[in-house]
Amino acid sequence: MIYLRYLILLILFQLVISCSKDEKKVSIIKESSQDLEMVAAYKEGYQSLNRNDPYFAAKKFLEAELLFPQSDWAPKSALMASYSYYLQDYYAEAISNLERYLKTYPNDKDVSYAHYLIAMCYYETIEDEKRDTEPIIKAKNKFEYLIYNHPETDFALDAKYKLDLIENLLASKETYLGRHYTKKGKWIPAIKRFQVVVEDYGQTVYVEEALHRLVEINYRIGLIEESQKYANLLGYNYLSSKWYKKSYKVFNKNYDEKKIKKKKKGVINKFKKLFD
Repeated sequence: MIYLRYLILLILFQLVISCSKDEKKVSIIKESSQDLEMVAAYKEGYQSLNRNDPYFAAKKFLEAELLFPQSDWAPKSALMASYSYYLQDYYAEAISNLERYLKTYPNDKDVSYAHYLIAMCYYETIEDEKRDTEPIIKAKNKFEYLIYNHPETDFALDAKYKLDLIENLLASKETYLGRHYTKKGKWIPAIKRFQVVVEDYGQTVYVEEALHRLVEINYRIGLIEESQKYANLLGYNYLSSKWYKKSYKVFNKNYDEKKIKKKKKGVINKFKKLFD
C-alpha cells in the first residue's frame, strides 16, 4: 500500500511537470505569434505613412501597441500613431494620444519628442492676433517646458525659434488691442496694453510702435513728462526708426522731414561743386 501511494504521487508529479512544460511551450508559441502580429501591424503602419495614408497608419500603429503592450515597440507605436494624427491635422486626437502616452510610458526615452509634438499641435492651431490666445499660451508653455527640462535636445533648439515667433504674435495681439482702445478713446486700457508690449515683449518688432503710442497718448491726456520719458527711451534705442520721427512730431508740430532732406541735399550738392 505504501509503495502504491508513492507510485501514484510520482506519476502525479510527472504529470504536473509535463503539463507545466506544455503550458510554457504554448505560452512561448503564443508570445511569438503576438510578436509577429505586432511587427506586421507596425510595418503596415509605416508603409501606410510612406503611401501618404496617415489615417490608416494611425490605426495600425495603435493596433501594434495593443498586441504587445509590454514590449519596447509599444511606446514607439503610440508615438507613431500620434505623429500620424498630426500629419492629417487631427490635432485633438494627437494631443489626447500623446497625453495617454506620457501617463502610460513616463520613463520612455522619447518623452521629449512627445512634449514637442504636443507643443506643435497647439502651434499649428494658432491663427492671428485677433483670435483666441489659448493655443498660443499652451504652445508657449510647452516650448518653455522643453527648453527647461530637455535643453540638450534638437527639439529644445527648435522650441527657442518657435518661442520668438510666439512672442511676436503675443506682442502683436497686445498692440492690436491697444490700437483698438485708442480709436475708442479708452486711454487707460490702451496705455496698459502698450506698456505690456514694452515690459514683456521688448525684443519684438512691436516695441517701437508701442513706445510711440505711449508718447502720443500720454501727451494727449496732458501727462507731458510721462510722454517725454517714452520719447527719450524711443530716441535712445531707435533713433532712426519711423516711430521716433512720429514721436518727434508730437513735440515739434512744425517738423517737416521733406524740407530737412532738401536742405541736406542742397548742402551736399554745393560741397560736390568744390571738386568739379
